Amino acid sequence: MNTIQYLEDQAARAERLAKRITDTRTIEQLMTFAGERRREIEVIAGRHQRA
Repeated sequence: MNTIQYLEDQAARAERLAKRITDTRTIEQLMTFAGERRREIEVIAGRHQRA
C-alpha cells in the first residue's frame, strides 16, 4: 500500500466512523482528521504531477 492509498484509507475510515456516532465533538475531530489526510493526498499528488 503506498502513501496515498494509506491516507485515503485513513480518511475514509474516519468519515465512516463519524457517521456512526452521535458525539458532536468527536465527529468534528474525525472530520478534521479526514480533511487533513485529504489535504496531504493533494500535496503528494501535486508533487507527483510536477515530477
